[in-house]
Amino acid sequence: MLIGSVQLFLVSVGLTYFLGMTAAGLKVLRESRDGGSPPRRAGWLLAVWSAQPVRRLIRPVSAARERLTGHLATAEQPPLRVAGGCAPEDLAVYFLVPCLNEELVVEGTVRELLSDPRARVLVIDDGSDDRTGELAAAVDPARVMIVRRELPDARRGKGPALNAGFARMLQDADVRGVPVEQVIVCVMDADGRLSPGALDQVLPLFSDPEVGGVQLPVRIRNRRGLLALMQDVEFWGLSAISQFGRVKSGTVSLGGNGQFTRLCALLSLNRDPWQPSLTEDLDLALALAVKGWRLTTTPWAYVSQQAITSLKALVRQRTRWFQGHMASVQWLPRLWSSRRLSHLGMLEMTLYLLVPWLLVLPWSVVWNYGLIVLVFRIAEGGQFAVFGGSLVQQAMVLLLWYGVSCLPSWLSGYLYFRQERGAGFGRAVLLGHLLLVWNYLAFVCCWRAAYRMVAHRSGWDKTAREHELPRGRTETMAGLTLGPADRDDALGRAYEN
Repeated sequence: MLIGSVQLFLVSVGLTYFLGMTAAGLKVLRESRDGGSPPRRAGWLLAVWSAQPVRRLIRPVSAARERLTGHLATAEQPPLRVAGGCAPEDLAVYFLVPCLNEELVVEGTVRELLSDPRARVLVIDDGSDDRTGELAAAVDPARVMIVRRELPDARRGKGPALNAGFARMLQDADVRGVPVEQVIVCVMDADGRLSPGALDQVLPLFSDPEVGGVQLPVRIRNRRGLLALMQDVEFWGLSAISQFGRVKSGTVSLGGNGQFTRLCALLSLNRDPWQPSLTEDLDLALALAVKGWRLTTTPWAYVSQQAITSLKALVRQRTRWFQGHMASVQWLPRLWSSRRLSHLGMLEMTLYLLVPWLLVLPWSVVWNYGLIVLVFRIAEGGQFAVFGGSLVQQAMVLLLWYGVSCLPSWLSGYLYFRQERGAGFGRAVLLGHLLLVWNYLAFVCCWRAAYRMVAHRSGWDKTAREHELPRGRTETMAGLTLGPADRDDALGRAYEN
């Protein structure tokens, strides 16, 4: 009985948070459609959301939610803001690219970033043993700066490397005479690629003087296997929609790739922007939110990156993410005491930080315990009186329990495949069941992270990259010659179809 009550509570909390973020994310997509042509991959979502029967059904709930969020989305003190506004064409963009032995990908990344004339690239060579710095500098010596870090100062984490690049960027902006309020800083991974015209979608968001950061949704380029595909599902089918849902609260979580921040916001922290933590991006998002800066995103652009193709490396990466996320609960007192963070933002960030502690860890125990009990009772031919007296009643209740418990996975699979290629219901259900198995990756990594916290372990190796063709090169696949613009999409379609 106790296990059943705990399971019901966890399902309720998890479903409420997940469905709330999903509904809010779909609303952002609908509003983006009202302002122009909808994104091609999101059209079906907007059509369902805008259907008259659906809108009549949810209108009373939406009205109550608007009244509630209107009250919650206020802070006791006014948020920080930039005096005056800057037109997007007046903004200068500095790309910070921390690198350690990235010669396979850094040249292509720098070349792509410099395709926009507003961009300057600062590559932080964190003690590489290969030609990373040399290849990056050769792309355009006039617009590429190299910060070379040597041991023992090098290889101390992404945060210290970014801070070294940030100091060099401040010097360059000062020499060029660029006003502080006109500088936007973007952190890119060495394998990161912005979607075409991404800056034209991101920079107008900084016309809002309260916006301190913009995080682009993430896509996976090399979707040529099941492991890579499932990572794309996580980023594009799960994280992207929930990130859109955080736009209302202004608490979009910053990532380590495609992370845009206003220089004024970074300077307002009165500290090094990036801390030597396992998740320096989450730490920065929390610090900016506490100061009252809004963090947002856009459905009109994205950043792509390579998938991790080794299960061992993937477990190591996700364990590091969980450990950094779990350690971030130390921010809760500062979130709760901030007078610039809205009540809605405080609530959302609190729930987000508690996900590993209150959902993933307990759910991994309760879910598997329930499955084990269920299997043994079925094997013994036992009856489930709590589910009803007849076999039909028991089957109905079990199906209902299964459907509700697995709804987030099913819905995530359906959203992803419908955004991608309009796949049928069967493939969506199949992907939903794969996500149920994929959840065990989160269970394992979360428990490993908890153990590492108890054992006071925090050292990690970097993620290895794969070779990619530089911009302008072509390759042949299935008898077709593909250029760099369509190669990634074609590779994804080759697997998906």
